[in-house]
Amino acid sequence: GAVIALAVGAGSYALTGSYQQVRAWQQATAQTPGLLARALDPAAQPLNEEEMARLALGLRTRLQNDAGNVEGWLMLGRTGMVLGNAGTATGAYANAYRLAPKNSDAALGYAEALTRSSDPEDNRRGGELLRQLVSRDHTDIRVLSLYAFNAFEQRRFGEAVAA
Repeated sequence: GAVIALAVGAGSYALTGSYQQVRAWQQATAQTPGLLARALDPAAQPLNEEEMARLALGLRTRLQNDAGNVEGWLMLGRTGMVLGNAGTATGAYANAYRLAPKNSDAALGYAEALTRSSDPEDNRRGGELLRQLVSRDHTDIRVLSLYAFNAFEQRRFGEAVAA
C-alpha cells in the first residue's frame, strides 16, 4: 500500500509539480555561457526569442551570486529591452547605474528604459537623467538622439529641435 501511495505521489508531482520548471531553469543556467557568447558575436546566428528568454533567466541566476557585475546587469537590461520586458530592463539598468553611475551605457540604458515606461513618474525621472547626461556630454549622439526623442514624446518640441 505504501509503495503504491509513493508511486502515485511521485507520478502526480512529476505531472503537476514544479519539476519541469526547475529542469527548464537548470537547462537555461547551463546554456547561459553559450547563449551569451552567441549574443555577443556579430558573426553568429542571432538568438531567437526563446533563446533570449533563456539567456535572461540564466543571467538573472548568475547575478544573484554576482550582484556587483555591471556588465551582467547591462546585458540583462538589453535582453529585457529586446524581449519587451520593461520590468526586467528597468530593474537591470537601475542596478547597473547604481553600481556605476559614470558608466555611459548604464546611464543611457536606464534613461531609455525609464522613458519607455508607461509610468509618468518613470518618464519624468528618465527625462531628468537625460538632461543630466546632455549637460555632462553634449556631443554623444546616442544621448542627444534619445533626449530629442523623449522631448518630442513629451511634447516639448523646442527642446527636441534644439537637441
